[in-house]
Amino acid sequence: MDNIIEINNLHKSFNDVKAVNDLSFRVKKGELFAFLGVNGAGKSTTINIMCGWLKKDSGEVMINGFNLDKDGDKIKNLLGVVFQNSVLDSALSVYENLKSRASLYDIHGEKFISRLNELCKILDFEDLLKRPVGKLSGGQRRRIDIARAIIHKPQILILDEPTTGLDPQTRKLIWQVITDLRRSENMTVFLTTHYMEEASEADYVVIIDNGSIATEGTPLQLKNTHTGDFITLYQASEEDAQKLGLPYEKTRDGIKLSVKNTAEATELITKHPKLFVDYEITKGKMDDVFLAVTGKNLTEASK
Repeated sequence: MDNIIEINNLHKSFNDVKAVNDLSFRVKKGELFAFLGVNGAGKSTTINIMCGWLKKDSGEVMINGFNLDKDGDKIKNLLGVVFQNSVLDSALSVYENLKSRASLYDIHGEKFISRLNELCKILDFEDLLKRPVGKLSGGQRRRIDIARAIIHKPQILILDEPTTGLDPQTRKLIWQVITDLRRSENMTVFLTTHYMEEASEADYVVIIDNGSIATEGTPLQLKNTHTGDFITLYQASEEDAQKLGLPYEKTRDGIKLSVKNTAEATELITKHPKLFVDYEITKGKMDDVFLAVTGKNLTEASK
């Protein structure tokens, strides 16, 4: 797969604060890329530079083969952005918001109506077209935010905390739409999120801390590197756990043991088959990875 985003040795400071410090990473075309960090880690600064809204101090930004310094206008047409805070005009109707946005990309007349109908079907908002954006619920507004971002069929969709504060049903709908877009149009998705279950579905993850990369890899690679596995013994006693000589915690249904990896779990089961009658092996979660790498809890530190 070809790289659609290449960031090389990126630097950006605000007075004495190094917001982005020698940052380099790659994003493959068509993948879901998760860019994680607490507030102030450098995520927004990096995105603002990529979008041409903020001037970098040094380094190189290449998007789909275009250099940001030479082809900034071409790059802007390749990007669609869904901001954490909606940028829709509350006084205008949904239709007026989308028509205004489409005109910036020279999408007019029948071409606009055709694209609008496509988006209405994809995001299920035809009944909202005449309604002022200010009268929409949070979930409805987020659907229009996405329609605004993809009205020109961008190759890269940047999602900055896209589902924060949304109900589970709306979150599910939005992720279904994003998944369908990736499948049908090979769209690349660049995601920031505080929901680790969303990050765990990414193809590749970069965790940034104090403007630099703390770690990167696929979710599985990160879990294997930075966390262990857990064995839950159901209907087991603490006496049973003590026989195994491993760290454990008592749960409502039994005992939860910490092991280094799946190989150690397998060896344990082989040696003590009578204890492992009803059990489950699970890997550490992305929350555990983030905490191990940065020493911070992403959800709590980002409030």
